[in-house]
Amino acid sequence: MADRPTLVVGSSGLLGSSVSTLLGDRALRARVRWSTPDAPGDLAAAANALLASVEDAPWRVMWCAGAGVVGTSQEALDREVEEFAGFLEHLTAAAGDQRGTVLLASSAGGLLAGADGPRPFTEATEPAPLAPYGHAKLAMEQVATRILGDAHQRLAIGRIANLYGPGQNLAKMQGLISHLGRTLVSGSPLGVYVPIDTIRDYLYADDCAAMALAFVETAEERDLAHTTKILASGNGVTIGELIGLLRHLTKRKPHVIYAASKLASAQSSDLRLRSMVLPELNAYATTPLPVGVSATVEGILRQFREGELAS
Repeated sequence: MADRPTLVVGSSGLLGSSVSTLLGDRALRARVRWSTPDAPGDLAAAANALLASVEDAPWRVMWCAGAGVVGTSQEALDREVEEFAGFLEHLTAAAGDQRGTVLLASSAGGLLAGADGPRPFTEATEPAPLAPYGHAKLAMEQVATRILGDAHQRLAIGRIANLYGPGQNLAKMQGLISHLGRTLVSGSPLGVYVPIDTIRDYLYADDCAAMALAFVETAEERDLAHTTKILASGNGVTIGELIGLLRHLTKRKPHVIYAASKLASAQSSDLRLRSMVLPELNAYATTPLPVGVSATVEGILRQFREGELAS
């Protein structure tokens, strides 16, 4: 990436923190008071700071924010879409003719949960969300397409597989690998409400960050107006295989309780993924699953020792 600032929105999250680490002092971290009336103003201020810092050079935004998960209230999801739209409206108006690129971190699982067709799913698969979370992600993609298209700005949509790695927010019901690791460390059980043969694609956060940054750079170099790419490892793994891997690595069996939940209806049994767009970027998925899982469990163990899990 060129030696100039890149605005990272959601820099404290799993993906955003990895992106910020890779950027180093080039990362301009948005300070946003989410879920408050101040959030739109904070986002506008971040956009202004970005444009001021790059002067006449092309600007870049990595939108890695997203508090919503499957089960999040419709009100919270609607607010997230509105804040994103307001940010883009302000950014494009302030930028004028100054060209830039926005990376929107979207969700492959949220968008494709109800999709039909052969596996693995690709960028050609028609989105079919099953939960409000997936519909919100699709709405954000549509908002970005409209606003950035009208402003003649570049848009890179990254439909991300199941992201995992050290530092995942365990207060959110998201991140199966992290929550399985927590059962090993804390001894508390984890409720699983989908079949053990459910298949997902797990992508290590640092690999995803490198892939996303390369995606933005490619979009800029080739002047790609609007590109959607799946960011994934390309490997399908069942829950049973994950549990077996954790047991092999730690010599302990995760405490899992299988239970029914209404949220199960919003989950696909098979979400194998393969990216056919800019396939050369797939090479950034370099971390083997055992290595990534080990690093994730070690990170949770450090949190536990420092009392962070208890809080």
